[in-house]
Amino acid sequence: MSFDEVQFPLRVGFGSAGGPGFSTEIVTVDGGHERRNQNWSQARRRFDASTGLRGAADVAALLAFFHARAGRARGFRLRDWSDYSSAADGTGTPAFDDQGVGSGDGTATDFQLKKTYSSGGAQHARAIRKPETGSVLIGLDGTAQASGWSVDTTTGIVSFATPPAAGVAVTAGYIFDVPARFDADQLSLTAENFQGFQAGVPLVEIRV
Repeated sequence: MSFDEVQFPLRVGFGSAGGPGFSTEIVTVDGGHERRNQNWSQARRRFDASTGLRGAADVAALLAFFHARAGRARGFRLRDWSDYSSAADGTGTPAFDDQGVGSGDGTATDFQLKKTYSSGGAQHARAIRKPETGSVLIGLDGTAQASGWSVDTTTGIVSFATPPAAGVAVTAGYIFDVPARFDADQLSLTAENFQGFQAGVPLVEIRV
């Protein structure tokens, strides 16, 4: 699968509408009771970036980006302005102890970045594959680690030079993007005047 490590134009993406979705099969049985089957363990996000177009410069940036990605052919990074940080509110400044990403066993050196959503005693762990370069912070047992590790920003895997000891809590903070693609091979633009434009810009999260 072709993926370009380039970000959807931030000015165009700001103001886009969308969010996470799951796939659930529901069968209604006798008495109105339901049987529900969860098809996806992870949510898939959809967006419409048309609300981000504020003039001719935005349209030009969108057209250049769309041509370079060849429509649906190539993936890219997308900033979800409602949830792009490891912080509790999803948008705040990251801290090294925002998210637990694993526990040392004295052998493992690689840990996948993740973000955990909690509500009513239930938790949902989301793998973070596209952290922003220079944004990742790492901690071990409550102490920030300035060195001794590296992160692959194309996969979200943190690698330690020395395996964390058994039982040591590995934490992380970061800014991240959503791996996405255009969900249409044709871009439809309507010029209302010299500076006003309307467009349908459907985007969908992809698995990487």
